[in-house]
Amino acid sequence: MCGRTACSLAADNLRRACAYRDRRGRHRQPDWVRQERYQPSYNKGPQSSGPVLLSRRHLHQDADSSERVLMDMRWGLVPSWFKQDNPSKLQFNTSNCRSDTMLSKSSYKGALLKGKRCVVLADGFYEWQQQSGGKQPYFIYFPQTKDATDKEMEGDEEWKGWRLLTMAGIFDCWEPPGGGEMLYTYTIITVDASKDVSFIHHRQVRAGKGVAGMPAILDGDEAIRKWLDFAEVSTQEAVKLIQPTENIVFHPVSTFVNNIRNNTPECVAPIELGAKKEVKATPSNKGMLGWLKKSQESSPQKKENDLPKWTSQFIHSPSPKKTSADVLQQWLGKQGQPAAKKHKA
Repeated sequence: MCGRTACSLAADNLRRACAYRDRRGRHRQPDWVRQERYQPSYNKGPQSSGPVLLSRRHLHQDADSSERVLMDMRWGLVPSWFKQDNPSKLQFNTSNCRSDTMLSKSSYKGALLKGKRCVVLADGFYEWQQQSGGKQPYFIYFPQTKDATDKEMEGDEEWKGWRLLTMAGIFDCWEPPGGGEMLYTYTIITVDASKDVSFIHHRQVRAGKGVAGMPAILDGDEAIRKWLDFAEVSTQEAVKLIQPTENIVFHPVSTFVNNIRNNTPECVAPIELGAKKEVKATPSNKGMLGWLKKSQESSPQKKENDLPKWTSQFIHSPSPKKTSADVLQQWLGKQGQPAAKKHKA
């Protein structure tokens, strides 16, 4: 599952980090929609708002479906068909959507078949490992380049900073029965955890309490393009992208992140397991610890802070890939959905 994320880039840098090429090959940056509502955070949980990418055609019917916009949406999907006057009265949790049931559950099925696909953006997400002394949190993210920074590249056209984690999501738009402002919400699609991450859940899996899950991560702009361009890529083709990935790294972080009210760079800073309070200073982490001390003096809402340039000691060799879209393909085949031409595997 995905129950907590971090997205600390300021609005302008977030837009630059999402640069892409449209159908004509032009280099573009997505336009912001409701930029004033976006607030960077190192500790986002369900019911808070967060940034997502979606096709511009969802907002403007005559727009090119390959064009993208950034929008701040609430985490926790409220179906358009929900009839109550208050979305908080929704009786079930919709922050995550399991890939093997998303085409059978009414909360997600309608939106997905209408092409309401989005990409949820984050620096990374948190996951907790059950241990005898409690739960140990980990921060999980894309591998980063050695020179990944935020500030020193602000003047460059090409983004060379932190590579955002791009997660597949479904969104919907709910209108209050009595009228009022439309509410845009999203859910993050989850898949079975890759072998590199499943160790975090190993106790639950061994006890027969289900299979560990992780967000469906879209790795690379081609995957993002196919997921977002609902006018050109059918649901049947898009769901083939929903599968585990091994292209991730992670490190343990402080239990400081357990409290959703804590929102500072300390949430994502790596720790040494076994250290009681602080990471022992070594030549390799003195720079990061110095950065952390300075960063905590200001709020991420007021001043953007660079993410630490850590080197993860938890980079694993890739595990064999497995397919997780079979159930979805079977379901779509039974429904007889009109779609784009079938492609050979």
